[in-house]
Amino acid sequence: MADVKVGKITHYYDKIGVAVLAVSEAPLKTGETIKIIDKEGNELFTQEVTSMQAEHQNIPEAKVGEEVGLKVEQEVKEGDEVYKVTA
Repeated sequence: MADVKVGKITHYYDKIGVAVLAVSEAPLKTGETIKIIDKEGNELFTQEVTSMQAEHQNIPEAKVGEEVGLKVEQEVKEGDEVYKVTA
């Protein structure tokens, strides 16, 4: 099964390791595995979603149309794409 595009990174806060994700294609839940792809199509890294926030509140799921803060293990850049890894 193909990986499912969730959305794009719109901002990255390097001091706290948090990316702002604009969810445009598919919802995302904590506990799911994501992979980050750069603008050139290179896979940067894969990680489990351990923490998401909206309006400074922890949330269990990000719905299409929302922007959420996402704790990431490595630096990401604006425009990087986020995919949900499916088994």
